[in-house]
Amino acid sequence: MTTPALRATRPGQPRCTAAGVRRRQMCAGTFAEFPAYPHPRRGRSLRALFPLLEKEGCRRQPAGWFFALVFLFPIVAHAALFDDDEARKQIFQLRNQVEARQKAIEERLSAIDARLGTMDSSGQNRVVDLAQLIESLKQDVAKLRGLIEVLSNQTETLERRQKDLYVDLDNRLRKLEQTQSQLQDKLSQGERSAAAEKQAYETALNQFKLGNYQLSITSFQNFMTNFSSSDLVPSAQYWIGNAYYAMRDYKSAIAAQQKVVRLWPENSKAPDALLNIASSQAEVGESTAARETLRALVKRYPSSSAAEQAKQRLIQKK
Repeated sequence: MTTPALRATRPGQPRCTAAGVRRRQMCAGTFAEFPAYPHPRRGRSLRALFPLLEKEGCRRQPAGWFFALVFLFPIVAHAALFDDDEARKQIFQLRNQVEARQKAIEERLSAIDARLGTMDSSGQNRVVDLAQLIESLKQDVAKLRGLIEVLSNQTETLERRQKDLYVDLDNRLRKLEQTQSQLQDKLSQGERSAAAEKQAYETALNQFKLGNYQLSITSFQNFMTNFSSSDLVPSAQYWIGNAYYAMRDYKSAIAAQQKVVRLWPENSKAPDALLNIASSQAEVGESTAARETLRALVKRYPSSSAAEQAKQRLIQKK
């Protein structure tokens, strides 16, 4: 497509040349103006662009020049091709678009300025709050450090005490184990001794029941020698006297039973020993001594079963 300056004019009109192009300085830049055609309407439509450019140009701000350069230049280039009405409509539309965009930009800038102002005031408040929070946190940290030191000292003290307690407890447990071992040994020895003691006593008593009086006497004597601290020693001595009585050795029987009465007067076998002495005395013909022994038995052990038998014998001998 040829430019308007080189395009052939209508019949009867002179050809436009490059010399007819006017240049005009605007907003520190150049704007190439299209040649003024002789046509009266088209000349007016092109001149109408210049006041718009001066109004919407860079006198206000650089943004206006930018929009004018971008949006007006194509319109000016095609203005010569259209009628005034169409060009005017496009100019008005362009003006409305430019104004709308400028208004939108100004509104956005105003919103940004307001937001920045709000952010500045709230930011200052936040800085103050943050400083107070930091100071409070520093104080809390200092308190926590103090508590940590106290807890560390207490922990060390408790650990030392715990170690001491462990050592003391270990020593006590060792001593207790030793004592328990000794007690178990003693108990086992005592149990073995008690078992042996009981077995020896029952063996001697079984010999008496079987009529083996001499063997019974020997077994009881061995028992008294081996288990001298036993509670069965008075009973063993009493059965020795009975064995002598069964063997008709009355003097030995009297001597053996007198030993029971003399050494263990509080024992349950003492009344029976006196009764056996009275029987032995009666067997050897000592009736008077037998009655005295029976009276002594009733007097010393009145509630015993041997005392009841003594009373019966005294009644029979009257």
